[in-house]
Amino acid sequence: MNYKPLFSRALGLDPERLHFAAHSHHLWPDASFDGQVRAWAEANRFADRKWDLIFGEVIPEAQGHVARELGLPSPDSLIFAPNTHDILLRIVSAVDTAPVRILATDGEFHSFRRQSERWEEAGQAVVTRVPLAPFETFAERFVAAARAGGHDLIFVSQVFFRTGGLFERIAELADLAAPAGPWVVVDGYHGFMATPTDLSAVADKIFYLAGGYKYAMAGEGACFLHAPPGFGPRPVVTGWFAEFGHLEGPPGGVQYRTDGGRFWGATFDASALYRFNAVRAMLDQHGLTTAMIADHARGLQARFQAAVQAEEAGPLSQAEILNPVHGEAPRARFLALRHADAPRWKAALQEMNVIADVRDDVIRFGFSLYQSQEDVERLIHACARLD
Repeated sequence: MNYKPLFSRALGLDPERLHFAAHSHHLWPDASFDGQVRAWAEANRFADRKWDLIFGEVIPEAQGHVARELGLPSPDSLIFAPNTHDILLRIVSAVDTAPVRILATDGEFHSFRRQSERWEEAGQAVVTRVPLAPFETFAERFVAAARAGGHDLIFVSQVFFRTGGLFERIAELADLAAPAGPWVVVDGYHGFMATPTDLSAVADKIFYLAGGYKYAMAGEGACFLHAPPGFGPRPVVTGWFAEFGHLEGPPGGVQYRTDGGRFWGATFDASALYRFNAVRAMLDQHGLTTAMIADHARGLQARFQAAVQAEEAGPLSQAEILNPVHGEAPRARFLALRHADAPRWKAALQEMNVIADVRDDVIRFGFSLYQSQEDVERLIHACARLD
């Protein structure tokens, strides 16, 4: 099946480019353009009344899409924010103890990595980081560290951004979670709409954050948080949107919404939610589910992996595939290959107008709807030209 017509605007801007960085900056489908135009039109048509429309229609529609995608019992547990860093600050500000005792890994994305390091410098956090390597034993080691106790917050990625490894024992962490602590926060940015994700069994125990920049195909600004009921009722970092709705709090004190809205911030650019809603409507119109898109990407990944292993892709055969395709198991939407020459390969491919990305000594190739088997063959041919 050819899905390229859904991305005609983005692909038409550089027809010769091979874009295999869908895990980094996913190209935007045509529907997102229509969503952006609608955001502009309604902002100017409704002007001062636009926030009634946004909170009355746009946000509830986006909440519904996320809730259905993740199997959440209620869309009211969800809020949106410009980025996940903002969300992280609000969650940690709700922890009553100081310094905050955090269990994490050495493989978290930069939003958490940099902020947690600064919290440590400032004496505001004590962070224990469990090494990802060797990944074969990581899950067991991380769950054991969580069960050992002594943490206020447990932070872990659903899919690790550098290596593509999956953490599949979220339910065991959820069993440890309680409003009094510890809280479990799952960074789902490389999981949301990349691989089918059902949180119905743990939605009452874990925080889950993700966004639209990657596999949701909506671009920047459409990040979200699912907050379990009763966890973090009064975040210190709070915006005025958190005071709309049913409020509770100490007499004379700052009042908060009692649903996920307690984590709302303040005024933001809602155009990202228009894009997100338009993309989800497009997927519904074409009967495309996350499982179907993941299967399409898996087929492309499997062919590229086979070429690497058969030495058809030049020097890439010398690299270690960190997250190889194995049957039908859930997986990341990118292949991560480790080699000292990864930065040089990435630069050389870019000179050929082939886009991948690199993290230290790991080159990553991301796969999605706007690529075909023919594109993968062109990618293999380009890699064969590397030295």
